[in-house]
Amino acid sequence: MTNTHHTIDYVELSTRDLSATKAFYEAAFGWQFNDYGPDYAGIRASDGDGEVGGISATGQGEAGPGGPLVLLFSDDLDATVEAVKQAGGTVTDGPYDFPGGRRFHFTDPGGNQLGVWAKA
Repeated sequence: MTNTHHTIDYVELSTRDLSATKAFYEAAFGWQFNDYGPDYAGIRASDGDGEVGGISATGQGEAGPGGPLVLLFSDDLDATVEAVKQAGGTVTDGPYDFPGGRRFHFTDPGGNQLGVWAKA
Protein backbone atom coordinates (compact mmCIF):
# COMPACT_ATOMS: atom_id res chain seq x y z
CA MET A 1 0.00 0.00 0.00
CA THR A 2 1.43 3.35 -1.03
CA ASN A 3 0.94 6.36 1.22
CA THR A 4 0.58 9.70 -0.56
CA HIS A 5 1.59 13.02 0.97
CA HIS A 6 -1.37 15.25 1.97
CA THR A 7 -4.12 12.74 1.14
CA ILE A 8 -6.63 11.01 3.38
CA ASP A 9 -4.76 7.95 4.56
CA TYR A 10 -6.78 6.34 7.36
CA VAL A 11 -10.28 6.72 8.79
CA GLU A 12 -11.04 5.63 12.33
CA LEU A 13 -14.59 4.97 13.55
CA SER A 14 -15.57 4.89 17.21
CA THR A 15 -17.92 2.34 18.71
CA ARG A 16 -19.07 1.00 22.04
CA ASP A 17 -19.57 -2.52 20.61
CA LEU A 18 -16.66 -3.63 18.45
CA SER A 19 -18.08 -7.03 17.54
CA ALA A 20 -21.47 -5.62 16.43
CA THR A 21 -19.82 -2.88 14.38
CA LYS A 22 -17.45 -5.34 12.69
CA ALA A 23 -20.35 -7.69 11.94
CA PHE A 24 -22.33 -4.82 10.38
CA TYR A 25 -19.54 -3.73 8.01
CA GLU A 26 -18.74 -7.32 7.07
CA ALA A 27 -22.40 -8.05 6.25
CA ALA A 28 -23.14 -4.75 4.49
CA PHE A 29 -19.90 -4.22 2.55
CA GLY A 30 -17.80 -7.39 2.85
CA TRP A 31 -15.08 -5.64 4.85
CA GLN A 32 -12.39 -7.74 6.54
CA PHE A 33 -10.46 -6.84 9.66
CA ASN A 34 -7.18 -7.28 11.49
CA ASP A 35 -7.91 -7.69 15.20
CA TYR A 36 -5.63 -5.93 17.69
CA GLY A 37 -7.12 -7.02 20.99
CA PRO A 38 -10.61 -6.51 22.40
CA ASP A 39 -10.85 -2.77 21.67
CA TYR A 40 -9.48 -2.26 18.16
CA ALA A 41 -9.74 -3.70 14.66
CA GLY A 42 -7.99 -2.48 11.53
CA ILE A 43 -10.05 -2.27 8.33
CA ARG A 44 -8.16 -4.17 5.62
CA ALA A 45 -7.70 -2.50 2.25
CA SER A 46 -9.86 -4.12 -0.44
CA ASP A 47 -6.76 -5.29 -2.34
CA GLY A 48 -5.38 -6.92 0.83
CA ASP A 49 -2.41 -4.57 0.96
CA GLY A 50 -2.46 -2.71 4.27
CA GLU A 51 -5.29 -1.00 6.11
CA VAL A 52 -7.49 1.96 5.22
CA GLY A 53 -8.91 2.58 8.66
CA GLY A 54 -9.87 1.17 12.00
CA ILE A 55 -12.70 0.69 14.46
CA SER A 56 -11.95 1.71 18.02
CA ALA A 57 -13.80 0.83 21.21
CA THR A 58 -11.23 2.58 23.39
CA GLY A 59 -13.53 5.48 24.26
CA GLN A 60 -11.28 8.11 22.70
CA GLY A 61 -14.01 9.27 20.33
CA GLU A 62 -17.77 9.43 20.44
CA ALA A 63 -19.74 7.89 17.59
CA GLY A 64 -22.45 9.98 15.98
CA PRO A 65 -23.24 12.57 13.35
CA GLY A 66 -21.47 15.90 13.35
CA GLY A 67 -17.89 14.81 12.74
CA PRO A 68 -16.27 14.36 9.36
CA LEU A 69 -18.53 12.52 6.93
CA VAL A 70 -16.91 9.46 5.38
CA LEU A 71 -18.30 8.64 1.92
CA LEU A 72 -18.12 5.20 0.33
CA PHE A 73 -18.62 4.55 -3.40
CA SER A 74 -21.14 2.07 -4.82
CA ASP A 75 -21.67 0.63 -8.29
CA ASP A 76 -25.32 -0.09 -7.35
CA LEU A 77 -26.72 2.38 -4.82
CA ASP A 78 -30.11 0.69 -4.41
CA ALA A 79 -28.47 -2.67 -3.63
CA THR A 80 -26.19 -0.95 -1.13
CA VAL A 81 -29.18 0.66 0.61
CA GLU A 82 -30.71 -2.80 1.02
CA ALA A 83 -27.42 -4.30 2.24
CA VAL A 84 -27.11 -1.57 4.88
CA LYS A 85 -30.67 -2.20 6.09
CA GLN A 86 -30.24 -6.00 6.11
CA ALA A 87 -27.02 -5.67 8.10
CA GLY A 88 -28.76 -3.61 10.79
CA GLY A 89 -27.87 -0.08 9.71
CA THR A 90 -30.36 2.80 9.62
CA VAL A 91 -30.76 4.95 6.52
CA THR A 92 -30.99 8.53 7.80
CA ASP A 93 -31.18 10.49 4.53
CA GLY A 94 -31.98 9.64 0.92
CA PRO A 95 -31.22 8.22 -1.48
CA TYR A 96 -31.28 11.57 -3.25
CA ASP A 97 -29.86 13.11 -6.41
CA PHE A 98 -26.99 15.56 -6.33
CA PRO A 99 -24.90 17.01 -9.18
CA GLY A 100 -22.94 14.04 -10.48
CA GLY A 101 -24.91 11.21 -8.93
CA ARG A 102 -27.03 9.88 -6.10
CA ARG A 103 -26.26 9.25 -2.45
CA PHE A 104 -27.63 8.32 0.95
CA HIS A 105 -26.50 8.55 4.56
CA PHE A 106 -26.76 5.86 7.21
CA THR A 107 -25.77 5.13 10.79
CA ASP A 108 -24.04 1.92 11.83
CA PRO A 109 -24.93 0.04 15.05
CA GLY A 110 -22.31 2.09 16.93
CA GLY A 111 -23.92 5.40 15.91
CA ASN A 112 -21.37 6.49 13.28
CA GLN A 113 -22.87 8.31 10.30
CA LEU A 114 -21.45 7.58 6.85
CA GLY A 115 -22.61 8.19 3.31
CA VAL A 116 -22.57 6.20 0.09
CA TRP A 117 -22.63 7.70 -3.39
CA ALA A 118 -22.95 6.44 -6.96
CA LYS A 119 -22.42 8.07 -10.33
CA ALA A 120 -25.51 9.28 -12.18
